[in-house]
Parts: sequence; C-alpha cells; structure tokens
Amino acid sequence: MKALLASVAVIVAAVIAGQATATVDNDGPAVGQRPSVGDIPGTTFNSRCSFSHRNFDDMIVSPGRRGAAHDHTYLGNVSTNAHSTLASLRRAGTTCQRDEETAAYWVPTLLDPMGRPVKPSRTVRAVIYYRRGTVQPASAFPQGLRMIAGDSMATAPQPLQVTSWSCGFAGSYPRSAYIPRCPAMRQAMLAFHVVFPNCWNGRDLDSADHKSHMTYAAYGLCPPSHPVEVPTISLTVRYPVRGGRGFELSSGGQYTGHGDFVNAWDQRELERLVENCLNKLAHCGSGG
Repeated sequence: MKALLASVAVIVAAVIAGQATATVDNDGPAVGQRPSVGDIPGTTFNSRCSFSHRNFDDMIVSPGRRGAAHDHTYLGNVSTNAHSTLASLRRAGTTCQRDEETAAYWVPTLLDPMGRPVKPSRTVRAVIYYRRGTVQPASAFPQGLRMIAGDSMATAPQPLQVTSWSCGFAGSYPRSAYIPRCPAMRQAMLAFHVVFPNCWNGRDLDSADHKSHMTYAAYGLCPPSHPVEVPTISLTVRYPVRGGRGFELSSGGQYTGHGDFVNAWDQRELERLVENCLNKLAHCGSGG
C-alpha cells in the first residue's frame, strides 16, 4: 500500500510540475490519458487583425465617458468606443480575418519621439493567438467578458510573461521590458506583446479593478478561487518602425504596456474553435 501511495504521489507531482509524459501525436493525447502542460503549447488557433481606429475612450475603465482615457489603438471590432455595449459590438464589423471575430482588442497607442501616434502595420497586421494553457479542457469566454492584462500605472518593468517588446521576426533579439532599437534588417520591426489571464472566477464578467475576476494558471492549473479554464490570448502588435530612444506609450513611458479585451465573438464559432482546436490539442492556425 505504501508503495502504491508513493507512486500516486509521484504522478500527481509530475502533473502539477507540468512534466507528465503521456504520449501525444498529431491526433491528440494517448487514449485514456489527459495531456500534460508540456503537450499543450502547440495547440492554438490564431487571427490576423489589422488596425481599426484610435480614440481617447475606454469602455472598460471609463464607460460612457468619451475622451476620458489616454489614446488607444484598436484592433478587431471597428466600432469600439466609450459607449459600446455587447449588442453594439455584435452588430459591428471587424478587421480580423474571421468575420465572426467581432471581439474588441485595444492597447495604448505607441508614440514616436515627436509625440506622434504610430499605427500598427496594415501589411503585417497584429497576430492574436488563442492557446490552451491549462491541463483541463478550456471553456469559451462567456459573451461580454471583459479583461485587462498588464498595468497601465507601472513605473518599473512588468513580468515578461505578461507584457514585453521585441523586434518581431528577428528571433536573435530576446524580448525585453523596454522598447528596443531594432536592427536595420528585413522584418526586424518593433513589436509589442501582451498575454491575458486564463482562469475565470465563473461568476463575474468584470470586477471593480477589472482584474480580480481573472488570474493566471500556475503549472497548467487554475486556483480554486478561479476554477474555470479559458483560452490564453496572446496579442502581438507589430509596428512599421524600429523603435529606440524617444518612443513611448500614450499611457506613459515604456513600462505601462497593457491590453484590453471584450468578448463579442460570434459565440457559436468561438465555442467551436475552442472545442475543435484547443480541447482536441490540434493546431488550427488561422483556419480550423
């Protein structure tokens, strides 16, 4: 009996540490076994969403107050403003590849050394990855869910797992907490990355601080306080500039990077993608 209990403890510890070794092929995990954290990162579907518009609104932090926020750059839904509602977002169009992806995404506007707004590249577009980052299957976000990733008031570097800068496809330049000066080489353009939390408390579509209803999984597990596993959204915004000294965010400096999301997807399509791609451990890309 002691030997059996010891074996069980080892297995549980392996799952929690993200080191379980169930064999996984292109069709998913071995029959009768759930995936380990190590099996999950390749499961994704993604979108390319071009720049939509800018304004000084924030429907999450300052709803109904036009011009009450810092400058924001919007992707996806073409109508997002201070007066937006789930109904108005659902009626609007999108700059994303999928017509059903009428979700709203926005980030603080990047400013050049002269204080002028920099638009994301229309030719490269922003890339939005939906990944499964939990051992348990993910559920689609409920309609109207709002969340913010990152800290708009940060005065020091944030964790690189949440927000970071890079030189896009120039992989030899690691991500950093500050805006780099990218080299003069093809496709080495400035990029901003933000990763949203993937555990929901199962009750609230928002919270007073716009964050407490969400949190990040640890080792692929959501805490009891936030038991509902949802997809991990990784947003990468690419700019047609190389960055460097003098560039900053409209929210102030280089460290205040953050991203906002409102789920206004066609819910049936979102649920289909989550089930067929993320929960079946399939890499669907921008198709699926």
